[in-house]
Amino acid sequence: MTRDVIPADELLSKASSVGQYYGFTPLSGFTTRTRGRSEKNKNKNYLETLPQLALDPVAETVANFLKQVRNIEPAPSPRHPLFIWHTNITPGRPAPRKAIVQFHALGTDRALSDAIIIRALIALTHDLFHEEPTVRINSMGDKETRARYARELTNFFKRRSETLPEECVTRAKQDTLLAAELVIARECAEDLPAPTEQLSDASRKRFEDLLEYLEMTETPYELARNLISRGSVWNDTCFELVVGGQRVAWGSRYNDFTRHFFPSPSFGATGAVLKIMSSGTVVKKITTPRLRFSFVHIGDEAKRLSIRLAEEFRKMHIPLAQDIGVESLTEQLYLVERRNSPYLIIMGRKEALERSVILRDRQTQVETVLSLTGLAEHLKAMA
Repeated sequence: MTRDVIPADELLSKASSVGQYYGFTPLSGFTTRTRGRSEKNKNKNYLETLPQLALDPVAETVANFLKQVRNIEPAPSPRHPLFIWHTNITPGRPAPRKAIVQFHALGTDRALSDAIIIRALIALTHDLFHEEPTVRINSMGDKETRARYARELTNFFKRRSETLPEECVTRAKQDTLLAAELVIARECAEDLPAPTEQLSDASRKRFEDLLEYLEMTETPYELARNLISRGSVWNDTCFELVVGGQRVAWGSRYNDFTRHFFPSPSFGATGAVLKIMSSGTVVKKITTPRLRFSFVHIGDEAKRLSIRLAEEFRKMHIPLAQDIGVESLTEQLYLVERRNSPYLIIMGRKEALERSVILRDRQTQVETVLSLTGLAEHLKAMA
């Protein structure tokens, strides 16, 4: 039976662990380091068009998150992508009645970021609910795709007006996507058009890239042609995680939505939100051991392997951090310097093909080549 209530202390601890191993920094870490540095942005109103949007509950959660992110410097960009996790659970304060955990990738348009968020959510939901979640995924495409899909839905409701429930046909005159959701809920959507049949070339390529990442990292998923995202907030990939027949997390790309929060043009963004009832009194502070290892990777082969290694490292509680979604080696090394861990683990394309890594002692610069077989055990012994 699926857990309906989870202690806030457990939620915070497990979300923090997943964030560390999959390369997500807590939002609180950014705000602490940048406090007082963004005064010049306070009087800029990037939110003036936000009230015009119809926001669903998940979009409202993301909007509140982005309001806080806009004070971070440097702002998210392809050169400085930000992988952030956030929660409304705060150490030293009473546990919230409804807990929220979010994972976001900002400043990157690559399918790799979507795959990392999905893997992080799988790890977290498995820990929380003690069973494997079902990952359902679809793509609503870009503006061009959504416009074509809206026309297909309009024709669908006209053709089926005599056989569909009256409520669905009536609602389709105002909002075809909402009407489509009603048809799906009523289980009369056998011949409902699929958005993936209308994908633009760019959206199709992005969706295929994501599916390739999921398959090459052995991430289980199922295509869900009837999974729909509504409104002007979401675009392209959308996905949900289901446990015990109930949706526990939902995510999507939201590139265009970012322009309401930042002065620069919109940039690539993906986010996912998990909501669950929580319990407890005052939330305890998390104590984490000092990081001993920083793992950097170069190239897609190394990235895919690092995604698969993350769970092995996490289950063995190795004091290691990595930034899987950050592609720039320079940016990864900058983050390594900030962590100041004594050991650096390096995997490039050559090492990925040979299934090995280079372990460097940052003090002596001595390097050792280690096989991926038994790597976690070797690092555990050194920790």
